[in-house]
Amino acid sequence: MAGKYIASSSLPNPRGGRSRSPILLLTFSLLSLSLLLFLFSVLPSHPNPNPSSNLTTLRPESNFVASLEHFLTSQSPGSRPIRDDTVGSDDPEAVKKFDDLLWQREIRRVYEDPYYPAASGATSAIRVYVYEMPAKFTYDLLWLFRDTYKETSNRTSNGSPVHRLIEQHSIDYWLWVDLIAPESERLLKNVLRVHRQEEADLFYIPFFTTISFFLLEPVQWKPLYREALKWVTDQPAWKRSEGRDHILPIHHPWSFKTVRRSMKNAIWLLPDMDSTGNWYKPGQVSLEKDLILPYVPNVDLCDAKCFSKSESKRKTLLFFRGRLKRNAGGKIRAKLMAELSGADGVVIEEGTAGEGGKEAAQRGMRKSIFCLNPAGDTPSSARLFDAIVSGCIPVIVSDELELPFEGILDYRKIVLFVSSTDAVQPGWLLTFLKSISPAQIKEMQRNLAKYSKHFVYSSPAQLLGPEDLVWRMMAGKLINIKLHTRRSQRVVKESRRLCTCDCKRANFTGP
Repeated sequence: MAGKYIASSSLPNPRGGRSRSPILLLTFSLLSLSLLLFLFSVLPSHPNPNPSSNLTTLRPESNFVASLEHFLTSQSPGSRPIRDDTVGSDDPEAVKKFDDLLWQREIRRVYEDPYYPAASGATSAIRVYVYEMPAKFTYDLLWLFRDTYKETSNRTSNGSPVHRLIEQHSIDYWLWVDLIAPESERLLKNVLRVHRQEEADLFYIPFFTTISFFLLEPVQWKPLYREALKWVTDQPAWKRSEGRDHILPIHHPWSFKTVRRSMKNAIWLLPDMDSTGNWYKPGQVSLEKDLILPYVPNVDLCDAKCFSKSESKRKTLLFFRGRLKRNAGGKIRAKLMAELSGADGVVIEEGTAGEGGKEAAQRGMRKSIFCLNPAGDTPSSARLFDAIVSGCIPVIVSDELELPFEGILDYRKIVLFVSSTDAVQPGWLLTFLKSISPAQIKEMQRNLAKYSKHFVYSSPAQLLGPEDLVWRMMAGKLINIKLHTRRSQRVVKESRRLCTCDCKRANFTGP
């Protein structure tokens, strides 16, 4: 060995003069001791075999503005992605080549995994390819929000603060930030980002459609939408499946509205289905294809300590704060307010989601037993999730409402559902609420404390948080996605191109 060779060259000739070996041994001993002391000083005393376990001790950030600030300022120019998935040419052979690669991977998994494509424990993580889109669709829009956030005078046509509205629908940010984080910094193990498209089960499109709609002028966002549409539909993976395995976050009803009909096969991430047809055209959305995600709450989470402290202060029977006049299904609000106004134990306030509105809503919900959640311009609103994280039992009066993660969560344990016909009958609603026993109220409040974690987005994304439940729900869609993709590839012109009543059900659940 080299070390031994160098050391032996300094040894004395055994035939010659006085030996210096004791001095050399002492020198080497001191050097060795110094080296050991140095190593112990720089190495951790208790190495952690599982670095990701350290994340469980970190406080998750659930404030959108704070999380965004940290994310953007920690992204130095050199750390931004340099790969760009922009397709340079329209090569039909690229689609065939990609399909062959994907088939080879899938058939290997069929033979090697007896549970594939069903869930099978640790090896069943959904594999997601996150497109590397040009910065004008991603980072530039996040910077635009960050740089204009303090312009509080920017409001929608109905008076809502634009940036607060974007926060409510920021599900695209929370999902994307978790997906692109290094694996060592992630807690979720049911979804895995892959860097080769042929390894993917699903494809995520990271275009911030809500930010672009509200913060750009129409002359800016309309061509940007068309560019995004072309960019995505040029991808070989899109052409192979016609978008069926692509995830498109369009959580605000106006998001991507001018071009989204061309992407109707994709998995849309939505706030609700709005089966009245006011926002989505017939055939565009379905419970089978798409996924409902909760709004980002406007108010702070009432944790266990807060819940215990507020329990004795809940003296208001029914609370509502919001706009009293809305369109479409929201016309029920005016009827309800006329019925409930001035009643004992009822607090009704007109207000918006601005900073002052947030404080007023949070204060009112934490003092109330029940919170009224009528339909607005759409069947859903952020108010429902504000009530849940505030420990206030929601009373939903919205006949067309679809709820997030309903394949996993039983909302009857935390919510009272009331038909609009019953709710507007004189005296009916208050009589109904007063008939709920204290024991039932206590049980529902305990369930709210358990359920609230399912509606709080954060970074890093938490187990059983909304990001986690998204991928649990997606796992249930994979087989159908593969079925419809393969079916679309083999039909001939005489075949039925579209699934009708025989193989695709409408959003209807009968008794």
